[in-house]
Amino acid sequence: MNILILNASPRKKGNIARLLDIVREEAEQKGANVTMLQVNDLHVHPCTGCMACRTRRKCVLPADDSLTVLQKIKECDALVIGAPCYWGNMPGTLKILFDRLVYGLMGESPRGIPVPLLRGKRAMIISTCTTPFPFNIWFHQSRGTIRAVREILKWSGFRIVSTYERGGTRMQPLTEKDLERFRKRARKLF
Repeated sequence: MNILILNASPRKKGNIARLLDIVREEAEQKGANVTMLQVNDLHVHPCTGCMACRTRRKCVLPADDSLTVLQKIKECDALVIGAPCYWGNMPGTLKILFDRLVYGLMGESPRGIPVPLLRGKRAMIISTCTTPFPFNIWFHQSRGTIRAVREILKWSGFRIVSTYERGGTRMQPLTEKDLERFRKRARKLF
């Protein structure tokens, strides 16, 4: 089994990284081949919205790390995305990456209806934020991040196996109990 983990947090030792390390550990214990990518370390040119990729099935911008990521997504059996909440949404670096990958994630029918290109793959989405619980849910903070990433993955054909969101991380850091609960949720991916 090939697992691709995308860490969209700029903090390489933050909450998202801790949770993604648990996924990596669990996957490796099950014998999976795990690739972990730090989104902030990727060099990805922003999409220009030219829409040429829709008909050409490839991006017309110069080659960059988005091509590597797309190939790894196509090769993986499961995708895990960890994204902190930025203003109720995913970080801009992750959004830029997804914008550049659209032609490889979904196509279009002749009527312009999205056609998923990656059916049969599983996914897990993780988000944390400093907005305290339950306001992170009510005000669509971590919930907004989960929703945005879920929307992209759904239209790409992924089956979301599990999501995890945790608010209030500034005042109430992740505990060992939180990490153990998350470990159980992460095992659903395999």
